[in-house]
Amino acid sequence: MPEKDNLIIGRNPVREALRSGTPIDTVYISQGSGGLGEIIALAKEQGAVVKTADDRKLSQLAEGGAHQGVVAFGAVASYASLEDLLEVSRKKGTKPFLILCDEIEDPHNLGAIIRTAETAGADGVIIPKRRSAMLTPTVYKTSAGAASWLPVARVPNLGAAIDRLKEENIWIYGTDMDGSLYTETNFDGGVALVIGSEGNGMSRLIREKCDFLVKLPMMGRITSLNASVAAGIFMYEVVRQRSMRG
Repeated sequence: MPEKDNLIIGRNPVREALRSGTPIDTVYISQGSGGLGEIIALAKEQGAVVKTADDRKLSQLAEGGAHQGVVAFGAVASYASLEDLLEVSRKKGTKPFLILCDEIEDPHNLGAIIRTAETAGADGVIIPKRRSAMLTPTVYKTSAGAASWLPVARVPNLGAAIDRLKEENIWIYGTDMDGSLYTETNFDGGVALVIGSEGNGMSRLIREKCDFLVKLPMMGRITSLNASVAAGIFMYEVVRQRSMRG
């Protein structure tokens, strides 16, 4: 369920928000409603996700407000582009270091990952447009403000983004229990670290696109870690290895 803090309801408010460049994550359109072509076009032009819903769902989202067939949820900040993230390491003169979130849907996990990525000196975080948490107030709060400093790119297709990273000679490291121990993995060169979803890990397609698979040792009865905790361990192994090489 999107967060109510960023709720925009009604045709004119949503239209004007889109026209003004207000960051919009998702626009919900009533099934069968006419006269919404401009809003749909503006939403797609801005890169917002457009979903159809019945009137009952829209009324629930709008909490009883007069939605007029359209409800939108805005982001608390603008998203960067993938090229923006690639430019960060070029300007710093360092090897790329990016975090890819493969369907991380819990906003607390996404916020914690952004927080750790910023402290670890990563260049940015990449999330997919669908099946992912967005830059909501909860994400911002959980990131302890790091979301204000670390660019987050939202891409239509994570697999295509990986292909673009490979064109820049960036190695893709997927986190998977079938991988090699993270301490025995060489994180030299450009690094893109893929963190899988809370329940299912990486999707099959993303897993197949990885150059390396890495894992954490599991010595207890529980065979998995919280996604953000695992992400932090992997990120700081990259930091450790880079600091040793100077």
